[in-house]
Amino acid sequence: MENGLCSIQARELDEFICDYLFPDTTFLTELRADIDSISAFLKERCFQGAAHPVRVSRVVMGGSYDEHTALKGKSEAKMVLFFNNLTSFEEQLKRRGEFVEEIQKHLCQLQQEKPFKVKFEVQSSEEPNSRSLSFKLSSPELQQEVEFDVQPAYDVLYELRNNTYAEPQFYNKVYAQLIHECTTLEKEGDFSICFTDLHQNFMRYRAPKLWNLIRLVKHWYQLCKEKLREPLPPQYALELLTVYVWEHSNKNQEKVTTAKNFRTFLELVAYYKNLRIYWTWYYDFRHQEASDPGSSRPNKERGWFRLTGMGPAGKGGSDLDAVLLL
Repeated sequence: MENGLCSIQARELDEFICDYLFPDTTFLTELRADIDSISAFLKERCFQGAAHPVRVSRVVMGGSYDEHTALKGKSEAKMVLFFNNLTSFEEQLKRRGEFVEEIQKHLCQLQQEKPFKVKFEVQSSEEPNSRSLSFKLSSPELQQEVEFDVQPAYDVLYELRNNTYAEPQFYNKVYAQLIHECTTLEKEGDFSICFTDLHQNFMRYRAPKLWNLIRLVKHWYQLCKEKLREPLPPQYALELLTVYVWEHSNKNQEKVTTAKNFRTFLELVAYYKNLRIYWTWYYDFRHQEASDPGSSRPNKERGWFRLTGMGPAGKGGSDLDAVLLL
């Protein structure tokens, strides 16, 4: 991309987003068809005929993969395979290697058996006995690609798969279990993928202008990754911060531009030490364990950077050094 973000005038940002950040629609149509095929194949084949009862109950997508979230050029997304008949978050952790091996076996089979609308590549890790797994869907002709991080997850919300509006008491019970196991295992934040569908519900039905602002933030985030080449906060945390900026400007009925919202976002990142934002869509503060398990343990030297739109499961920035890099 010849036009660098730092050279764009404030009044030209909306035009820049439309011209340089929107993905190719043909690619997205073909991508969706291939995602559906991959999801159906894995759901049918994983642990088919196995003696144990664990099976893929559903597949949920996250990240930058559709018309609202994908970027022109390269995007990153995730495919979460939920397994039922697990009993705890700890079991997910212990059996992760087994699940990844099973998924990889069938992805490789699928690569050989089925033609795809776009180019399909299973990514092999250079590390022996790696527990990470990814694949890429790309179109060299259109210069578009999406890399998918594949994650197995405990389907702790299986009972609610067809019920978007469950009572907070149910979520509070799940969060209490989550917090207890995270504390016991010292794996805080490792199970946020189990709540990917809540992440998606939280972001659904947002205004088009907000999605454009999020696209701009994602583009900036990619530039930071390329320049810094160091671990950064999860992208979803920055999406939440963008939502907060958008909601705050609309609540105050301000007539704001994309440039002003983006500037506000950057200022909040710069003042991350005092940043602590909550939405209570899926839990409430009346439940002692689910309200704020870390409220009594702030980092006094470096302050807070905490964002969550789906409950205590997703702590937006536990690594403050990563936020400092931004």
